[in-house]
Amino acid sequence: MKALIVVDYTYDFIAEDGRLTCGEPGRQIEERVALLAETFWDKGHYVIFAVDVHEENDPFHPETALFPPHNVRGTKGRALFGSAGIVYERLARQDQDRLYWLDKTRYSAFAGTNLEIKLRERGITELHLAGVCTDICILHTAIDAFNRGFSVTIHQDAVQSFSKTGHEWALNHFENVLGANVTASYDVPSVD
Repeated sequence: MKALIVVDYTYDFIAEDGRLTCGEPGRQIEERVALLAETFWDKGHYVIFAVDVHEENDPFHPETALFPPHNVRGTKGRALFGSAGIVYERLARQDQDRLYWLDKTRYSAFAGTNLEIKLRERGITELHLAGVCTDICILHTAIDAFNRGFSVTIHQDAVQSFSKTGHEWALNHFENVLGANVTASYDVPSVD
């Protein structure tokens, strides 16, 4: 079984006025992220939206000293951005068993969450990743997936970051250190 994990594709990370935005590179992947979610869903696979959640100025959270407040609980910053939000709303009106919203408080979607339990219960062994940021939350999620024995595919035209250098470094790391499949999302229709 397969699952697509869309990581942090939210207003704060993507919108022009987002609190920690990737800017235009993040907006350029919007249609690819939405297409992936729809394609995986239409093929009967699982679709997971792993979404950062923070408390404003939490003195105990390690990111507080590193980044401006972002994806704060109860703010518009946590809303899925653009087409990803539209796709999520459409899917949420259908079979809830294959759609999962996962609140995460660390870079990795596995850290401190029940993600691995959900995946194992459903017999999912293959994970596909899309969203932001390639060299932060996508990277840490991929490393944790690799260390837990999951097969990992990164959709290079559906991930992006703050830095082109970091983005390219992470794509290389996925392929050459984690043995991940780095592919383009237009290849998805051939995935059964």
